[in-house]
Amino acid sequence: MPIPKSRFSRTAKFGGMVAGQSAKWAGTKVANQFRGDEKADAKSQARALSAAEQIVEQLGQMKGAAMKIGQVLSTVDFDLVPEEARPEFKEKLAALRDQSERVPFKDLKKMIDEDFDGRTDEYFESIEPEAIAAASIGQVHRGVTTDGKVVAIKIQYPGIAEAVSTDLRNASLLTPLIRSMAPGLDVKALLGELTERIEEEVDYELEAQRHRQIERALRGHPLIKVPSVDTRRSTRRVLTTEFVEARTFDDVRRTGDLEERSRFGELIFRFFYGVLMHEHVALGDPHPGNLLYDADDRLVALDFGLLRHMSPSYLEAERQLGVAIRAQDADRVHQMMAELGYLPKPDEFDPVLLLKQMTAATEWYMGPDEETTIDAEMVRKTLEQNGSPRSEFFSMMRRETIPPEALLLRRMEGLVFSVLGELGARANWGRIAAEYLEGEPPSTPLGEIDFAHWESRPTAKR
Repeated sequence: MPIPKSRFSRTAKFGGMVAGQSAKWAGTKVANQFRGDEKADAKSQARALSAAEQIVEQLGQMKGAAMKIGQVLSTVDFDLVPEEARPEFKEKLAALRDQSERVPFKDLKKMIDEDFDGRTDEYFESIEPEAIAAASIGQVHRGVTTDGKVVAIKIQYPGIAEAVSTDLRNASLLTPLIRSMAPGLDVKALLGELTERIEEEVDYELEAQRHRQIERALRGHPLIKVPSVDTRRSTRRVLTTEFVEARTFDDVRRTGDLEERSRFGELIFRFFYGVLMHEHVALGDPHPGNLLYDADDRLVALDFGLLRHMSPSYLEAERQLGVAIRAQDADRVHQMMAELGYLPKPDEFDPVLLLKQMTAATEWYMGPDEETTIDAEMVRKTLEQNGSPRSEFFSMMRRETIPPEALLLRRMEGLVFSVLGELGARANWGRIAAEYLEGEPPSTPLGEIDFAHWESRPTAKR
């Protein structure tokens, strides 16, 4: 199905989806007043799952920023969705993250030729017409360069830049729908930050620069592989990188034993927090499609379109907040959250309850000094404890906000947790986290190797 490109057609789809879903939610809410609790919950659950299916179908067809916003929504807890329905609801929304309709290669070929001035055959010996991956902005094809190298070619969908521009202008239409489903969320801040980040993601030349930064930082790492960028064969709409043969995340999850899954999980944790600590970059897409495992037992990390460069001073303040949570210092937690911008009116927040909330949210990596298996049930309970209307923190959380600079950081944190839960990875996560928060020495053999890599770089901080 062709991607709707005109502003009119995309605005109509966007607005129609919002109006339709909002009306249906309102109708369900009114009808539930005349139903018993059990029947009302069942109706709300059915409405939630139906909404997810329709959002997946409509935003998935639109691709672009509309699809990216849908991906982000898959990580949000919706207060109107009954708790027992949330896992299935989020699973349906997550289809926007993991699956996407492929665009026929013939529709991409003309655009590739335009970017290479009609001389595509001078750069590529061949490009396989069948896509090996597809996402919100573009899809990936395997190819062979004229000098015989096998490469992965990420190609933007035709007209997607214009579509994204329209979607971002229309993003405010989502405000009432998101507020009705997640009233505690600072929608304006969320959409403002997403707009800036997604505008950058459409520029593959910018992504190539960022990809090269991460690749250079990890070059020579014995445990982590970032494919190199072929700048000669990359343009504003085409990004060419080294092709790496590797197992998918789902293959490791399904067939790996506990030892292998835990090793993979530790590498994932160390990659994202290592880049954050050493490069001051929050990587916003730690989802399974971007995480592979090669024959040398290395993590292969892909896709650096959605990221945020963080100021060292802001990261230092976040680190101090983490240290305060680990130390169970309620007054210091309150002080740091106020300074960072999480508390609009600091005097309205009880430091003791605030500490309890933050402890519950971060216990998976700031908890007891012991080995812990992160599984789907732990992820579910943590999300419910920190997002359910029945949570003791709910009233307070509705008055909190997320500073724009932290949105991608919090997204990264939540998705890493979710990914580790999918793997069922086991480790002493608290001790590993202490390496990054408090400068503790490496606590595992993998940590020693990772630490040696970062220390050996010319730019390493001494």
